[in-house]
Amino acid sequence: MGKMDRREQLRQLHEARKATTNHKVDEAIKRLLKARMSINFNSVSSESGVSKATLYNNAEIRERIDTLRQQQAQVPTPKQLKREMDENNKDAVIASLKRRIKKLEDENKQLREQLKVAYADVYKKI
Repeated sequence: MGKMDRREQLRQLHEARKATTNHKVDEAIKRLLKARMSINFNSVSSESGVSKATLYNNAEIRERIDTLRQQQAQVPTPKQLKREMDENNKDAVIASLKRRIKKLEDENKQLREQLKVAYADVYKKI
């Protein structure tokens, strides 16, 4: 029988596990990005099945998750976009209502003037 190099076997096993972990994390991040979900250690851990400790201890993965998390923090979320749209929409509605009030006030003023003239005509006939 040939002599088995235990160190070499352990190194190969470690490399295989590392490659599997990296592949799982890459796939999980792709799925999270595609679903437009937030990227953080909890979400990547639960999506990939890799422990959070492994994510924190692996420098490459940790840096990637931190970078993606910071990029997502700069991009407004759908809730923030909706809130901003509501604010803009609210401003447009307020401006529209102010124009309508002004128009109705002018119309009311004209009708009062017409009513004064009509009262004057009735008073002259009496």
